[in-house]
Amino acid sequence: MNNSELAQILIRAVEEADSSERLSDAVQELAAAGIEESVPTLIAALGYNNPGAAVAAVDGLIAIGEVAVPPLLELIDDYNYGARAWAIRALAGIGDVRALDTLFEAAKTDFSLSVRRAAARGLGTLRWHQVPPEKVESVQTQVLEALLLISQDPEWVVRYAAVTSLETLAIAIAVTLPDQASRITNQLQQMLDTDTDLGVRTRVRFAQEKIQQQQHQEVFAPKRKLEDTEVPEVPHRGGGRR
Repeated sequence: MNNSELAQILIRAVEEADSSERLSDAVQELAAAGIEESVPTLIAALGYNNPGAAVAAVDGLIAIGEVAVPPLLELIDDYNYGARAWAIRALAGIGDVRALDTLFEAAKTDFSLSVRRAAARGLGTLRWHQVPPEKVESVQTQVLEALLLISQDPEWVVRYAAVTSLETLAIAIAVTLPDQASRITNQLQQMLDTDTDLGVRTRVRFAQEKIQQQQHQEVFAPKRKLEDTEVPEVPHRGGGRR
């Protein structure tokens, strides 16, 4: 049996499922197969009002990867906020930069906090190698501006997601935009000092520690490299056995 035949069998099982539990199980099996042909069915499962099926579909779409991005972007249901949140989560997990505009819009303006949270998290998982080298700095600057804004969201779960993304962005721009790194550290410190939610402040402390560890490694990396390449000391004359 080839992949196409297997996909049709598994897709039929999803379509014929007659209970919530069977639907969830069928979507899980379809997602686990990781077959490209299953993408439309997995996307449809995001809107079934079945959390088990939606979680499995998201995992399957992430595993399938980049080929799932165009149909995800085309088929996101603007009126079904549950499905939109799951779709954003899938796009965030894939990390494809083609979803950047969608993530920007969702993180800044969507009225659903679950959508804003997923989008904010996705801005920290982008695959920067997909961005043309000449555009990396400008795109990272856009992401930075967006995250600084999102980190002021009224919902703590969105701010929490923004902190995780600021952490990964700080590490990413340490080389490309070192002059902008202080904006992230300043924002994190401000959140630590003023945010009303303990969970957010705890996540900020963790982010600060990770960023400091990265900075420490970068400071000492050149020294370690030099030490690794030093020429071994030659014993002085007369120092060996006679």
